[in-house]
Amino acid sequence: MQEYMGGRVIITKGDITTFQVDAIVNAANKSLLGGGGVDGAIHRAAGPQLLEECRTLGGCETGQAKITKGYRLPARHVIHTVGPVWHGGDRNEDALLADCYRNSLALALEHGLKSVAFPSISTGAYGFPINRAAPIALRTVKEFLEANPQIEKVYFVCFSEGDLRVYLEKAGEIFAS
Repeated sequence: MQEYMGGRVIITKGDITTFQVDAIVNAANKSLLGGGGVDGAIHRAAGPQLLEECRTLGGCETGQAKITKGYRLPARHVIHTVGPVWHGGDRNEDALLADCYRNSLALALEHGLKSVAFPSISTGAYGFPINRAAPIALRTVKEFLEANPQIEKVYFVCFSEGDLRVYLEKAGEIFAS
């Protein structure tokens, strides 16, 4: 585990469904009705009420975010965001990925939440290269936190050792400046 910005940003390896924070972020699909990877894990851990609430939200567009209760999760809320599918980088993927982080944090701020845990959005089944995604995520969160001191802690929860190494390497560059 590594901390940055005076402990406001924490990068760690773990299972995001076990984090006791105000909100965990779900790398969802547009339907918000569950899927594979982190999305499926969050839905399984939260229980069937999460799916019931998600059915009332009318889906979500890429780069946008919506919030639900956390139900059986230790987190009070789930912020669902839809990351971009990687198409080689020429379909606005970078900006859409940054929007996922920015809009998720804006929703947390709007709901008075102080701690948020993110997975590595779009780097699994959606194929976004981790070496490109991590610096976008880190820079976007750094800029948001600099402008919004109300958010006290942001966790980047990496599922694999490989992702953790990339996040730590990129964070060393981004938070040093």
